[in-house]
Amino acid sequence: MRYIYKTVSLAGYLISKNRINGDMKRNYLGEFEEIVLLTVAVIDGDAYGVVITHEIIAQTGRDLRLNQVHAALARLEEKGMVKSTMGQPTAERGGRRKKLFSVTALGQRTLQEIQQVRESFWSRLLNPFKLSVK
Repeated sequence: MRYIYKTVSLAGYLISKNRINGDMKRNYLGEFEEIVLLTVAVIDGDAYGVVITHEIIAQTGRDLRLNQVHAALARLEEKGMVKSTMGQPTAERGGRRKKLFSVTALGQRTLQEIQQVRESFWSRLLNPFKLSVK
């Protein structure tokens, strides 16, 4: 199976066109998926559902459930932006293994593209926001 990736930025979303055996489909990366992908990249090596959830809550203050993170991870894996492996069984989990996630090359390119788009918009902002207390 041969994969060809082409990415285009549009209004803060990344559109990936994946051509797989002649089939063309678009993948849209939403804001929550971006946060999950970035969190997996930041954790780098021991990223699994619970740790990812706690990190997002700590950084954003969002009210978040583990199943939301698992759903986003599944979508990101389906899009080829993260990959998963099974870790070693641990005693604290009753001998169960953790599903560990890491960012793929496509995921890294996606994050770089998003960062470039955001930096471009921020650098073009003529009147930066001024906070005032009234």
